[in-house]
Parts: sequence; C-alpha cells; structure tokens
Amino acid sequence: MKIDWQRTRIFTELDFEQRGKSIGDLRLKHSDNRTPLGYLPIPAGILHGGQGPTVLLTGGLHGDEFEGPVALMKLLRRLDPRRVHGRLIILPALNAPAIREASRVSPLDQGNLNRAFPGDADGGPTAIIAHFVETLLLPLCAAVIDIHSGGKAATFAPCVLAGRDGDGRLSAPNMALAQAFGAPLAWILGHLNDNRSLNAAAARKGVPMIAVELGGGGHVSPEMLLLAERGIDNCLKHLDLLDGEVQAHAPARRIEVRDPRQSVYAPHGGLFEPLFGPGDEVAEGARAGYIHSIEEPERGPTAIEFPTPGVVLARCQRGLVERGELLALIASDFPDQPAPQTGSARQGSPQH
Repeated sequence: MKIDWQRTRIFTELDFEQRGKSIGDLRLKHSDNRTPLGYLPIPAGILHGGQGPTVLLTGGLHGDEFEGPVALMKLLRRLDPRRVHGRLIILPALNAPAIREASRVSPLDQGNLNRAFPGDADGGPTAIIAHFVETLLLPLCAAVIDIHSGGKAATFAPCVLAGRDGDGRLSAPNMALAQAFGAPLAWILGHLNDNRSLNAAAARKGVPMIAVELGGGGHVSPEMLLLAERGIDNCLKHLDLLDGEVQAHAPARRIEVRDPRQSVYAPHGGLFEPLFGPGDEVAEGARAGYIHSIEEPERGPTAIEFPTPGVVLARCQRGLVERGELLALIASDFPDQPAPQTGSARQGSPQH
C-alpha cells in the first residue's frame, strides 16, 4: 500500500518506498502572515531496510515534551537502515509548530494534536496533521510507538500506555509491546481514554500501539531519555525489525484510571505545596499538599487530600495553579494485578 498524496494538504519530496535512509520534510500547506505562500516543515525520516513490516515512531505531539523528539532524532542518526527488517517512519516533532514555541498546543490554531484525531483534511493545521496520520499513515503500519512526557505542566512516573479493545484483538499485542518497552508501570487504557488521541486512532485502524509517559518538567531528563532509547530498541526487536534479544526486565505493574475522582484538581488558585511525588503509593484521605492564597496571606492554606488510594501517575509541576488545574492523577491496580508492596513505587531508573 502506498500513500495517496491527493487526499492530504501535506506533500513531500521524500520517497517512502526508497531503500536506505531518507531525511527531509513533510510540508504542510498553510498561508498566514509569516508564511503566506510557503509551507510548514515537519521533520521526517525513513529507514527502509527491505522486506518487512512498517512501524511508525512519533514524538512531539505536544510541543513542550522533549524526551521523544531527542530520542527519535538520535535513533534516526545512529541506526543503519541495513539493520532494519522492514521500514521505520520516524516523525520526531509531529506537532512542529508547537515544538518551535515550546508550547503544548499549536501557536497557529491552539490545537492540541493528541486531542485532534481523526482530524480533517480541510481543517486547520492541527486537524490536517491528525488526518494525515490516521487516514494515510496508520493503514501502512504494523505498530506505532508514541513518546510523551508531562511537559511543563506535570511530571509523570515512567509508564507505558496500552489500550484494550472490546473484542480483544489488540489487547494482547498492545500488552506484549508494553512489556517489551520495559517501563515499571503499564497504564491500561479503558473507557476513560480520550477518543481523540493517537491511541484511539490506532485502535480504530486495528494497529497495535503503545504511548509512553516519561518524566516531564519541560526539560530533557537523562534517565528518562535512556529509558526511551532502550525501550524503543526493545520494541523494535520484539517486532522483529531489529535482530537481537529483548532485554529482560521485571513484568510491569499494571494499573488503570477507572474513576473520575482519581484526578485531583485545585479548588482555587494559589501556590501549590505538594507533599508527594510521581510514583508514590498514597492512601485515601492522606494529605496531598496545600494551596496558599496569594491575595489573602493571612488566610490559612487549603489542605488537599487524596480521594482514592493508589499510585501517583502524575504530579502538577507548576508552583502557581489556577482553579480546576490538575494537581495529581492517581491510578489503581488492574483487577488481576497482585497487591503492591508497601513503600514507594517510584522506579524511574532505566534498568527496569
């Protein structure tokens, strides 16, 4: 199957069928004051070693998440296409306009790319990118790996996200891919998963996929970057695109977000003083932290408590928060998951 370039406003000089290594731009047609007659460049690379499956690797769906772009650019430079049994399509900065502004959303249309699928070929820039990926790229693919972090707003415990579907066709291959990656936590996506995400797009197309959340804070963590690089290599070996044994590691602890109460939000604005970190085990009713009012310094701080027990998937990275801002995301053990050991579940080291 080849890409039908007549169905998109994206064009390129890259030959997706050419053997070897090809690096260039996907060119998104867009007219505004800055580029009235030009195009928006989206960096792309193809490593084609011959007969075999196609795998899509993406990063930068959110423009303030940098581990994925760095890991994928390093992969593109270091990997000899002759080692690849098939084809890798590598898009390290898929939401390139947002990456260039270090912004979660696109500065062109305020679009959140991971909430834009299935997209629209005749929509704004973000919708066009989403449409291109879901409609034209995903049908080519045997698997997808998407690298995220918490960005400027949050820090995640390192985890891999695997969707489960109603008929079970993708559940097993998704979990096998998650286990191969080697993160300590496997977040099983269920009915609360957003149907506008890339994970949901892959499920609609019947393509196995994992997404990964690695740290955050709006910078590149060496530990999370190493975990990303090793995890990607493991997944490519698992998919038989690379020779070699998948690095052995302990089975991931399987978790899920099944209750809207597992999202802890700020009841009002102020300075957030957290008492926990990503990966911590927390109990129902335990103190999560305080919000201090700037306008009323004489007012005592508002105590924040955890409404449910579980493991902290993500913690707010911001010191100054607004009413309604996410302070913590809590996950529960998956129903068939053995009870966790006591103590912290914070395991960010790349040896897992």
